[in-house]
Amino acid sequence: MSSPRPSLTLSLLQGREAAMAFFRPSLNARDLTEQQWRIIRILRQRGELEGHQLAKLTCILKPSMSGVLTRLERDGLVRRWRLVGDQRRVLVGLTEQGQQRFVEMSGDMEQNYRRLVEQFGEEKLGQLLKLLDELKAISP
Repeated sequence: MSSPRPSLTLSLLQGREAAMAFFRPSLNARDLTEQQWRIIRILRQRGELEGHQLAKLTCILKPSMSGVLTRLERDGLVRRWRLVGDQRRVLVGLTEQGQQRFVEMSGDMEQNYRRLVEQFGEEKLGQLLKLLDELKAISP
């Protein structure tokens, strides 16, 4: 009987958890969830987006996205509005407070990246990111 092949999906999840261990304390210290931070970061990088675009870029399922955005809106970090010409389309953007939260966290997050690179290595991290980009580009 042959032994089962190593699980790619399980290894990816375990790798994600290992990486998040560097960043989670900073998020917890500022009362942000990982999902909230992904939204703030993508909106800072990309600007205003439609909800479905944001869900895809942040890897958050649409049903979960609604609740996360509601909490971010309640906390004054994002705002949502309907397009004037098409009421079905909803845009999401960072508020001034959301922009400020990103700026406040940037130093900590960069320091966390430096700690990760110190232990993992710049070259290996670059290779990993390149391989993950290649994996994301393939389709079944």
